[in-house]
Amino acid sequence: MPVTNPKWRGALVPVLLAVQILLIHAAAGREHPPAPPPLSRFPVEFDRWKRFREDPVAADIGKELGADALLSQTYIEAPTGSLASLFVAWFQTQRGGARQPHSPKVCLPASGWTPEIVDEVTLDTAAGAITVNRYLIVKGTERAVVLYWYQTPRRAIAGEWAAKLWLVADALRDKRTDTALVRVIVWPADGRDQTATTVAIGFARKLYPLLRDYLPH
Repeated sequence: MPVTNPKWRGALVPVLLAVQILLIHAAAGREHPPAPPPLSRFPVEFDRWKRFREDPVAADIGKELGADALLSQTYIEAPTGSLASLFVAWFQTQRGGARQPHSPKVCLPASGWTPEIVDEVTLDTAAGAITVNRYLIVKGTERAVVLYWYQTPRRAIAGEWAAKLWLVADALRDKRTDTALVRVIVWPADGRDQTATTVAIGFARKLYPLLRDYLPH
C-alpha cells in the first residue's frame, strides 16, 4: 500500500509529531525565548486602514488557545468602507509540543464553516514576497475569505508541515521557537468572493511588514 494513502498519512501523523517534539526539545535545550510583544498596543491605524472595533477573545477560548499574546480586532479602510478582521496568536515557546498554534484547517470546520476553495496566494509586500493560505468558506448563507500564515522571526510560512520543519531548523540555529498564527477574514459586502479576496490581499500586504517589525526579531 503506498504511503500516500490517507490511512497511512493519518497513522504517520502522531509519529512525526513525536519526532518533532523530541527534536525541538533537544534543539531548544538552552532556549532563550523573547519577551511577549505588547500586541495590545499594536497600531490602531496604518496605510488606509484604521481600527474599527476590538473583538475580545472570550476567556475560555483564550485559555484553550494557550497563546502568550493575542490580538483580535477589525479594521476599516478609507474611503471604501471595507472591513478586515485581524487575529494574531503569538506563542513564546513550543518546547514540549503542548502549546502550538491551532490550525484554521481544524478550527474553521469545527465552528461550522465549510471550505469551498483551498489554495495559496503570493503577496508582494514592502518586506518581500510571502505565500499564504487562502480559504473561501461558507456557513449557511454566510461567505468569507480567509488568509492565514505562520510568522516567525525569520519567515512567513503557509503550510503546517513546513512550519513544523522550519521550527526545528530555526530552533537549532537561534535557540528559540516563538511563532505567531496570523489570520485575516473579509466578508464580501457585495456578494462577490473576488472582491473580498482583493480586499484581504490588500490588507495583508500592508499588514505583514508592520507585524514583522512589531513581533520579536
